[in-house]
Amino acid sequence: MNSSPTTDNSVAARPVVLPANQPRQFYQGGKAIAALRGASSTAEYGPEDWVASTTPRFGKDTDGLSALPDGQLLRDAVAAAPEEWLGAEHVATFGVNTALLVKLLDAGQRLPVHVHPSNSFAQAHFGSHFGKTEAWAVIGTSGAEPTVHIGFREDIDPDTLTDWVSIQDREAMLGSLNTVTVAPGDTVLITSGLPHAIGPGVFIVELQQPTDLSITLEWQGFLTDAKTGHLGIGFETALGAVDRSGWDADRLSSIVRHTSGNSDPVVPLFNSGADPFFRADRLQVTAPVELDPSFAVLVALEGTGRLRTEHGGVLALRKGDTAVVPHAAGSSTVDGEVILVRCRPPAPDSQGDS
Repeated sequence: MNSSPTTDNSVAARPVVLPANQPRQFYQGGKAIAALRGASSTAEYGPEDWVASTTPRFGKDTDGLSALPDGQLLRDAVAAAPEEWLGAEHVATFGVNTALLVKLLDAGQRLPVHVHPSNSFAQAHFGSHFGKTEAWAVIGTSGAEPTVHIGFREDIDPDTLTDWVSIQDREAMLGSLNTVTVAPGDTVLITSGLPHAIGPGVFIVELQQPTDLSITLEWQGFLTDAKTGHLGIGFETALGAVDRSGWDADRLSSIVRHTSGNSDPVVPLFNSGADPFFRADRLQVTAPVELDPSFAVLVALEGTGRLRTEHGGVLALRKGDTAVVPHAAGSSTVDGEVILVRCRPPAPDSQGDS
C-alpha cells in the first residue's frame, strides 16, 4: 500500500465497530436488525439504526447521534479532528460535516407516503445546506410480496395533490404510486421530491444526505398532527417539494437496479446519479480486496473478515457489525470470507441538487 503522511496510533486514525443506535420512531420494526446483529429484539419502535450518525433527528439536539465505543459523540470527534476523519479535500468542500447518513431500516409495517426536499428547497425553507436524496440497498425481505412504492404512475396536477393531502385520502395517495416487488440485491435511488413508501418486511441499508427532512403527505394514522407532516412550513409550501411527474417503466428502470447476480468482488450498488450524494459498494470478499483511503461506513452482512489499514491497525469484522473508518486510516485491505456494504460520502468534486 502507498505510504503518505500519517497519524499512526492516533485515535482518529483507527476504525472502530460501533454500538447500535436506534432512536425511537413512529413506526414498528427492528426484528431484522436484531437478527443481523445476533441480539434479542427489545425495541418495538426501533426500526432504524443510525450508523456513524452526526445528524440529529429533526428538531432534536442529540437524539440520533452516534457514540463511539468510549462514549464520545462521533460528531464531536469529527469536529475535533476533521481532516483526520474526513480528509483535506472533503473538509474544503463540506467543512466538518461527514455529508453522509447511513441507516439500517427494517420496516415492520408500511411506511407512509412521503418525500424529501432538494438541496435548494432545503436551503430556502429549512436553512440546511443539504436536502435529502437517499438510496436503498435491499438486504432482506419477509412476507409473501415485499414491495416498495415509488413515484406517481402518471402526472398529478397540483390541485389534486392538495386535495389528497388536505382530506388525507390515503388510498388515493398510495394507489397513485408504482408498486415494485423487491428482493435482496435490489437497489433504489430515491431522488429528491420523489414520493415513496416502503412496505412491511423490507430490510435495507439506506444511504442519504445528512438531514432528517421528511415531508409526510400521508400523515394521518402515522404522525401526531399535520404540522409534523409539513415540518412547520405548511403544506401549501411543502407540496412545492413534490415531484408530481409520472414515472413509467423506463423512468423507473433508471433508478432501480438488480445486483444479486453480480459475483464481482466489488459491486457498485447505485448508478452514477447517486454520485453527487453518496457512494456505496458491496464487497464480496473471498480473496483480499484493496480499498483507497476514505471516510467510510461498513455494514457486515455475512461471514467474518478483517480490515487491515495502513495507519489504523487491524479491525476484526463479523456478521452484524457496523463500523466507521476514518480517512487517516489510509489505504486498507479486507480479507477473510465476508460480505460488506461500504458506504462513502460523495466525492468532493461531484455535486448536484436533485
